[in-house]
Amino acid sequence: MLSLLNHQNLVNLIGYCADGDQRILVYEYMPMGCLADHLIDVKEDQKPLDWQNRIKIASGAAQGLEYLHEKANPPIIYRDLRTNNILLDQDFNPRLSDYGLAKFAGGGNKSHISPRVMGTYGYCAPEYERSGELSFKSDVYSFGVVLLELITGRRAVDTTRPLEEQNLVAWAQPIFRNPKRFREMADPLLKNKFPERSLNQAVGVAAMCLQEEPSVRPLISDVVAALTTLNVDEPIPESLSSPEKDSTNTEDSNEYEGKSSDNEALPKRNEYQSSENDQENDDYNQITVGINENAPESDEDDRKSSDYGYGSTSGSSENEKEESRLEPGGKWGSESKYKSKLKSSSQTINSSSRRKSKVKRSQSINSKDDS
Repeated sequence: MLSLLNHQNLVNLIGYCADGDQRILVYEYMPMGCLADHLIDVKEDQKPLDWQNRIKIASGAAQGLEYLHEKANPPIIYRDLRTNNILLDQDFNPRLSDYGLAKFAGGGNKSHISPRVMGTYGYCAPEYERSGELSFKSDVYSFGVVLLELITGRRAVDTTRPLEEQNLVAWAQPIFRNPKRFREMADPLLKNKFPERSLNQAVGVAAMCLQEEPSVRPLISDVVAALTTLNVDEPIPESLSSPEKDSTNTEDSNEYEGKSSDNEALPKRNEYQSSENDQENDDYNQITVGINENAPESDEDDRKSSDYGYGSTSGSSENEKEESRLEPGGKWGSESKYKSKLKSSSQTINSSSRRKSKVKRSQSINSKDDS
């Protein structure tokens, strides 16, 4: 059956050898070795893959999967897609190899329940690890891991990294929700030599393929269509700051926005940032239509909170305005003045009462003299 498979992105089976209990499959020779040799285990004197070749390899591998899923008869679930099984020719054209774990999807069945989980840890889909449920969407998940490796230059599982970064997919999930952080994922060996729009779209494809639920993942034909439309020939900016610096600036700007919502220059700054975010989101949403709910919130809430006076010192209540119209001394000066008026009025009352008592006393003396 494997000899009948013929596609430019599949390694050709030349023949086999059978001698006693030995069984050997003979494939065509691929001079450039496997993808892992050029992506993960890069030697000091070796030129790393540029962005154009990375997208070329991803697109070719997706086309090979598309042939197995939709054009082979019967359809085939590859089940073990990883960087070691993607071989390269002298022009860096990828070819899938090692069909030892491939599974026929016979009849109209699109899924298969495996009695035991096989494959490589870090590339297996979650539903396959949990229950042995194998489908075409399992291959799509594995392709998402390979694409993420092409973008980041990291291994699917790397125990030499910090604990929170050892699993590549778990490390990338929070970044998928914030397009402003996509440049943090780029392989340092690229040295920022890539079109940012192309990077955003590639990350969007990987995020769709790595969805937890298999029903939400795209078909491999949709992935092929998305990757073939990527424009890798866009002009690359001459000077780009490092991803670490951009991350620091982003955090500082967010802290600044939270502390100075009453700053007069902030609305202009927010307007500029929102225009940049809109551009990044447009690039991202061209590919990631199914994951719009993960898009980050804009700065609109910050502006609304500023409009409502949250954290602002510019707004004042009517009472404050009334107090501002008082004489120097404010509220307390007004009260003391009121008390002095009360004291003077009480003194006036006391003096008038004393005059009345003197008049009564003089009247009583006069009446005695008359008598």
